[in-house]
Amino acid sequence: MANDISYTTEEIAKILKISKLTVYDLIKKGELPAYRVGRQMRVDAEDLEQYKHRAKGNPIRTYAKPDEKVQASSGKKTIVITGQDVSLDILTKHIEKHTQAYRPLRSHVGSLDSLISMYQGQADLVSTHLLDGDTGVYNVPYIQKLLVGFPYIVINLVSRAAGFYVQKGNPKQIHHWRDLTRAGVKMVNREKGSGARVLLDEQLRILGISSKEIDGYTHEESNHLGVAGKVATGQADVGVGIEKAAYLVGVDFIPFIQERYDLVMIKSPQNMAWIELVRSILGSEDFKNELRSIQGYDLSLTGKVMIEVE
Repeated sequence: MANDISYTTEEIAKILKISKLTVYDLIKKGELPAYRVGRQMRVDAEDLEQYKHRAKGNPIRTYAKPDEKVQASSGKKTIVITGQDVSLDILTKHIEKHTQAYRPLRSHVGSLDSLISMYQGQADLVSTHLLDGDTGVYNVPYIQKLLVGFPYIVINLVSRAAGFYVQKGNPKQIHHWRDLTRAGVKMVNREKGSGARVLLDEQLRILGISSKEIDGYTHEESNHLGVAGKVATGQADVGVGIEKAAYLVGVDFIPFIQERYDLVMIKSPQNMAWIELVRSILGSEDFKNELRSIQGYDLSLTGKVMIEVE
């Protein structure tokens, strides 16, 4: 039956030819009713058609909704949480555990695009790990430039090692950024705007290396596991990412830097209640103990305020 058809947020984005973050923004504003199935948000086909009719200025038909659907009119505030790390999934679970007042939506978007989406009002809690090569400082230089004029708070979630994925035994003997330019070395890259891509591009800029010298620079994957997987199957010799994915996929890892993975939140009056909830969760032993069970995290800064702007 047509009325039984529903779509994921990814499918809605493709149908409407918009970004996933725009879909989440429509859900957040109540313009596109959605409900949760497990960890996934879904939109019914009839609700999508109603939205399209409204966008065209046409009269629409009103449909009855099943009682179990979580609609925007339920009074719950939607919080769009961006980023790809599993620590964010754990944080989302703890938010849902501690209150029924908020409905977290997870959007798997890279660090730079996440900050831009926050500036545009499409994201509420943004994760970022962007290295400024000139200062050696993570995140704050980018946040200060993009969120100028906004009151915000930046809190550390975790720290983690970033470096090279190489095949077992490192047969190509890849140890330095300059090794990426050697003949016979093929890399796989992350997408533009991701923290790993910024780390690579900043190192190339500082060392005066052209991306054109690197075989595979334009071959992009959208997450750490995708990069590590290409190395594991021999489709690439090297990729840049975080340590945890190396353990999961089964490749060797060469650490280069301890990166800071921070959370950014806009301090508007309507956000303060859930920001305090997030701060409480980050400081709780229950949350930290769950993170400790995952290899590759440094929790020495977890919950620490890195910068706060009024």
